[in-house]
Amino acid sequence: MALGLNNLRPAAGSTHKKKRVGRGPGSGLGKTAGRGHKGQKSRSGYSSKIGFEGGQMPLQRRLPKRGFTNIFKKKWIEISLGKIEENFNSGDEITPEVLHERGLIKKAKHDLVILGTGEVSKALKISAHRFTKTAREKIENAGGTIKEITKTKETEAAS
Repeated sequence: MALGLNNLRPAAGSTHKKKRVGRGPGSGLGKTAGRGHKGQKSRSGYSSKIGFEGGQMPLQRRLPKRGFTNIFKKKWIEISLGKIEENFNSGDEITPEVLHERGLIKKAKHDLVILGTGEVSKALKISAHRFTKTAREKIENAGGTIKEITKTKETEAAS
């Protein structure tokens, strides 16, 4: 067969004929048209409410409700200095993008915070949204530099 856009066909067995329901008993989908017998679901125009369980008390009403979830809560991606020490050499520029490329953090919409757990012996240049007090001290004592990333309204709108 000649190549070309005019000769494209789906792979064999990947497409099926459309079911034509309610077209007589010989079709195998006649009479009740696959809807079973009687009842609300067999009628035309039926559509159930989300979570409707046929009159039984729905799951979302059976479960106990407690507490409160703050939808404006600030979420952080945390990474320890020990992890950074293992994966970077002295003088490396460390940003959230670099950490994501190396697979140390998931790329997310949340800000990055550097935790002070672990030891630092290399002079690292780290950029993050926040540093803990101990992380700040350990990086500076090892001869490294820190840069806090501040979000402006323009950068927030872009992300």
